[in-house]
Amino acid sequence: MPRFALKVEYDGAPFAGWQRQADQPSVQGAIEVALSKLEPGEHTIAAAGRTDAGVHARGQVCHCDLTKDWSPFRLSEALNYHLKPLPVAIVDAAEVSDDWHARFSALERRYLFRLVARRAPLTLEAGQVWQVKHDLALGPMQAAARHLIGLHDFTTFRSTMCQAASPVKTLDALDITCVETEWGTEFQFRLRARSFLHNQVRSFVGTLERVGAGAWEPEDVKQALEARDRAACGPVCPPQGLYLCGVGYPDNPFLA
Repeated sequence: MPRFALKVEYDGAPFAGWQRQADQPSVQGAIEVALSKLEPGEHTIAAAGRTDAGVHARGQVCHCDLTKDWSPFRLSEALNYHLKPLPVAIVDAAEVSDDWHARFSALERRYLFRLVARRAPLTLEAGQVWQVKHDLALGPMQAAARHLIGLHDFTTFRSTMCQAASPVKTLDALDITCVETEWGTEFQFRLRARSFLHNQVRSFVGTLERVGAGAWEPEDVKQALEARDRAACGPVCPPQGLYLCGVGYPDNPFLA
């Protein structure tokens, strides 16, 4: 029974998240239905990470087990045919060993958060970014972000519903850049870690936005982290600016 890794891109807006749900649309459910059109029967796929409702992906990775010896190209083409018109695309596929696992074989996850500062309502970028209507200062946000890098107890920055066994994680990177675009001033937050806690990225960005707006000082973020108290967190920003951009593996299956 061959196993295939799938690299998936999707717009999270129409979905209640990645994970299959009985009464709401999900990305996992959409792909499993498409698989059933290729090989009748029940299909269960596993992903590198479960994105929440409204969160997008450029490089989600999942794996599936099939009975037919598909070529990766034909498999991706067939799945994309059956996924239409949903905003889900298989952008790459690769055959992997039967002990390869999209979640447990992963060494890192990479996220991007897009925040646009502009007064006028967004039209073309609506639903793809978080919009604020005031200016933000890049330098203070970068200074505050440095307090979050490394090994820490991130209790302050995780959801009370988080099911992770421990709040202690290592954040390898949190880089913030500013890009002047045709649709406004866009701040891009790029984060990298082996794994993330539930709502950790959105808690970071919501808190750092307060620093950029001048409501918090960079040192306030350090104090919030050290408080190890969810009540010390800043606002949790909305999901529509968040993208799962990539997943790292010891041997990238999509480079074979």
